[in-house]
Amino acid sequence: MMPRYQRGIFVYNGNMQGEDLEQSLTVTLPVLAQEIKELTVIQTHSLGELRKVCYEYGPKVEVFVILGGDGTLHECINYLAPLESRPVLLLLPGGTCNDFSRVLGTPQNLQQAATQLLQGEEVKVDIGKADDRYFTNFWGIGLVTEASFNIDSEQKNRIGVLSYFISAIKTMNQTEPFSFTLRIDGETVNEEAVMVLVMNGRFIGTREVPLPDSQLQDGELDVLIVKNSNLTTFKELLTMNRPGADPSKFQELSHMQGQQVSIEVEAEKEVDMDGEIMGSTPARIEVLPNHFTFLCADPTVFHNVQGSISK
Repeated sequence: MMPRYQRGIFVYNGNMQGEDLEQSLTVTLPVLAQEIKELTVIQTHSLGELRKVCYEYGPKVEVFVILGGDGTLHECINYLAPLESRPVLLLLPGGTCNDFSRVLGTPQNLQQAATQLLQGEEVKVDIGKADDRYFTNFWGIGLVTEASFNIDSEQKNRIGVLSYFISAIKTMNQTEPFSFTLRIDGETVNEEAVMVLVMNGRFIGTREVPLPDSQLQDGELDVLIVKNSNLTTFKELLTMNRPGADPSKFQELSHMQGQQVSIEVEAEKEVDMDGEIMGSTPARIEVLPNHFTFLCADPTVFHNVQGSISK
């Protein structure tokens, strides 16, 4: 059988721990080599090296394979998004949370992921643009950013995903609401909240945010306003996409969809994009419909929409 792609690049973080890295390469490279005729493999040790690889190979290859987590993907799409001709992206889960790979329905077992992705479909997906940065999964201020700051790096290396939840619990008890003005497709909202999320994907810290009608191909961003961090908030989050739920009656959550979002905050807030602290408010955010093509193991994830919600 002929390989599916003629030319590809496989980039991975050379700073991964020895045994993990060796195991990851052992289970993925043979699968990739069968379906990509000319495969260049490059390990990077810094953002500068990653940037150079994206600039050099992005315009020249059919498929760009990324072994890494949400932070690595975030950096890659920021270098590749401005290109006129962009390669197909194949994202292998190699980070702590791998949230965007979860949005794509990718198996979290590396060998399964490589095999199923290369046999899967190419799908067009939206991405977000906040001022001069791009994001695949989310843009957020408030609780989500403070939780990132509170993560203990040693704890993250030791217990991985659990560190995000421990940090979030610690942060919840310390978070004060802030005042902001948000404009979404011409509609203005003046509100107080502990967190504002502008989402393209649906997962944060491996957990799905149950946004009704949220899709990667709908040409819209989801704005979720969390007014307080209390028990009512969690109850509403758990029920918001269940059949019969009426989000318009929720006390602590507000959900809207739109293509253009701008946000101003009374006191400047630092921004979390895809799990990375990047920039600060104010911000202008827009959706770029169908901007990237990803290989998807299970395209039905794009059509499994539960419930409904009105703007």
